[in-house]
Amino acid sequence: MNAEQIEALVGQVYQSYQKNNAHTLKSGVFCSVDDAVAVAASAYRQYSQLTLNQRQQVIDAVKADLLLKVDDLARMTVEETGMGVAEDKKKKLLLVLRKTPGTEDLVTEVKTGDHGMTLYELSSYGVVCAVQPCTNPCETLICNTIGLLAAGNAVIHVPHPRALEVSQLVTELVSKAVSRTCGIDNLVSTLSETSMAVTRELITHPDISLVIATGGMGMLRQAMSCGKKVIGAGPANPVAIIDETADLQKAARDIVFSASFDNNLTCITEKSIVVVDSVAEEFLRELKKNHVHCVSDQQEMLQLTLATVTPEMVPNKAMEGKSAREILSAAGMDCDDSVRLIVVDTVRQHPFVTEELLMPLVPLVRAKDFEQAVEFACEIEQGLRHTATIHSRLIERLNYAAQKLQTAVFVKNSSALAGIGFDGEGDTSFTIATATGEGTTTARHFCRRRRCTLANAFSIR
Repeated sequence: MNAEQIEALVGQVYQSYQKNNAHTLKSGVFCSVDDAVAVAASAYRQYSQLTLNQRQQVIDAVKADLLLKVDDLARMTVEETGMGVAEDKKKKLLLVLRKTPGTEDLVTEVKTGDHGMTLYELSSYGVVCAVQPCTNPCETLICNTIGLLAAGNAVIHVPHPRALEVSQLVTELVSKAVSRTCGIDNLVSTLSETSMAVTRELITHPDISLVIATGGMGMLRQAMSCGKKVIGAGPANPVAIIDETADLQKAARDIVFSASFDNNLTCITEKSIVVVDSVAEEFLRELKKNHVHCVSDQQEMLQLTLATVTPEMVPNKAMEGKSAREILSAAGMDCDDSVRLIVVDTVRQHPFVTEELLMPLVPLVRAKDFEQAVEFACEIEQGLRHTATIHSRLIERLNYAAQKLQTAVFVKNSSALAGIGFDGEGDTSFTIATATGEGTTTARHFCRRRRCTLANAFSIR
């Protein structure tokens, strides 16, 4: 081979290298769906050879790297989305990094008898598409990633357009941590751009085995029509019930903490209150002690409605995730700097009640007695079966309300945040699959349940 031939060959190799790498902007971020899926499929084949202990080592490395970036990610999320409170987002990030379960969530079932043994184990799906919301973008992405890696999958994340840059950064950090730990590149990836068209292309790709959809009804409908296994987390309208036996001081404190946390962007936090009328005034007084601006005046209610609800009677997205002070200012109303939450004493037909506002603005509806309070709560929750809370000292009432509402998350005598492990027991999940019935999802839900039977052996009873 002469010098010219060698030069030509080197040139071809160089051009091929440029072509093959032009679609990757940085670790884990791809320009096209086909490229992302092809690389993820290759990464999955390598990852499927790892042991459970090795998977857990990968997860531990991801958590360690992300813990160093919590402050930056919280700040960037607020700056990019224009929603929420950085300090609260930091707390949510710490929650998912500390309380999202890993491989320990993959529980094996065994049944033995006279005819042998049947084993049920949880196996990976393959390449998974995970669609993320803008309300909790980093938290949901990280929570899903930990569960999916524990389950043995590769994942391609589809971030919300309002959280594209911070989601790409999280994905890049995760991808690098995985690569450093086990030598597998692009096991966790995302796309350089996102849109409904890109999402549709990805979820319908023949090499995508599972779709996890967290977000609004439009996106959920699209995911549910893809013809594949879907884990669907749909809309919510969480309601809190306060009866006449409740510890009103604690109930007020819990609700204000939860409904004002990150400006009420979290899907499970209280979006409305139903209180028995005999204790309504006392409860309002307790709310005011917790930096709540209470509104009952018709003119002020109208001003707030015009600021937060569009003429089409849907929430004004420009106000989503804004602080109570910003909302009151937009409504032309003054308030103290310490105000954390707005509570509006209104009727259950008001859009504040029927719509999920995603704002630190919570309507209060009065009921004549406990039975009517539960009836109103069921109407307000609208059969979404997402989240509800109750404050009562009577255990039979706690049980009655839980049976009537049938929500995936039901919290008794605490803030709704306890339902995902924030100052409460249990694992953390930011994908609450109400549409498909899994509820609070963890690693075990991102697996296929497989059955293996051995005849006439391994029963030692």
